[in-house]
Amino acid sequence: MSFVALLILSNIAATKLIGLEIGPAFLVFDGGAVLFPLTYILGDVLAEVYGFQRAKRAILMGFAFSIIAALTFLVVGAAPAGPGYENQDAFVAVLGFVPRIVAASVLGYLAGQLLNSWVLVKIKGRWGEDHLWARLLGSTLVGEFADTLIFCTVAFYGVITGAEFLNYLIVGYVYKVGVEVVLLPVTYRVIAFIKKAESKQVANV
Repeated sequence: MSFVALLILSNIAATKLIGLEIGPAFLVFDGGAVLFPLTYILGDVLAEVYGFQRAKRAILMGFAFSIIAALTFLVVGAAPAGPGYENQDAFVAVLGFVPRIVAASVLGYLAGQLLNSWVLVKIKGRWGEDHLWARLLGSTLVGEFADTLIFCTVAFYGVITGAEFLNYLIVGYVYKVGVEVVLLPVTYRVIAFIKKAESKQVANV
């Protein structure tokens, strides 16, 4: 549920491009970057604890609900505004862009999340339970690269081009990987907690 909710919220937030000056640097990223990295952390947890097939179910569920959300905003935006509603243009300007964002998200998300889960499971198959940090970071480096490249290109290429687009691409990738690195200790604890809870449940059965 958390995985799907974070994905849908990220799709909506990603309709806004943010420009941030930090000293001499000017960073360009979209609003989806606020929450989207957490979907990769949850994806890592799912793949690590339950394996690739069950992680894939959650990924496909996120895909389905993203499409439903996009269609909902498309239908609501196309419907005539009722008496007293003065924000029709604003609604369409923001959420009317969501179908393109969702198309970008779905393509990037499927490639990235499936690669992320697949790489994690493959590394685990080779090294066993050891080196959790290596499979968490290795899978993220591969998955986030595919996701970021596809998403940024489909969502905003043509809207921004040249140096600004390259800035957007690099900042997005570095930020998403950075979030996973910073939250690595939390990911460790969540995985350990769920594995312990699952083993107790199996023992009780």
